[in-house]
Amino acid sequence: MSYQEKKTIVSLFSAILVFGIYCWFVYLRYSEMSLEGGELLRFWGAVMLILVPVTMVARMILEIIFIIINRLSTKELPPRFADELDKIIEWKATRIAFFVFILGFLIAMGSLVLHATLTSMFVILLASGFVSEVAGILWRLYLFRKGV
Repeated sequence: MSYQEKKTIVSLFSAILVFGIYCWFVYLRYSEMSLEGGELLRFWGAVMLILVPVTMVARMILEIIFIIINRLSTKELPPRFADELDKIIEWKATRIAFFVFILGFLIAMGSLVLHATLTSMFVILLASGFVSEVAGILWRLYLFRKGV
């Protein structure tokens, strides 16, 4: 298994782990509150804004741990540069992730048109961000295994 494939698998597990733990904490906090109107919007705005740095920091820490463990176990150095194949695979995976997120965004906005609650819209938006990330990672893994 190549270094890129191992890194992609670790990225998939870290995305699932970080998002799952974050959603658990949001659920616990949301279930303790009874929010309406502006308070509800502030709550979901904070949830969205906090998700970005939490995810970035946690994923960086997990990637550093992966690099250390991989180096100790295989004595393999991470590649110093990305070749053209890596760049093409990354571009195609990013494109798939964007398409999935836009579809989720349209579904979230459609839920408002169908008179769903604001909470439903924000949950759909969060889920579409997660699903788009997982779709991009899985597509990247598929392309690394299959080739372009």
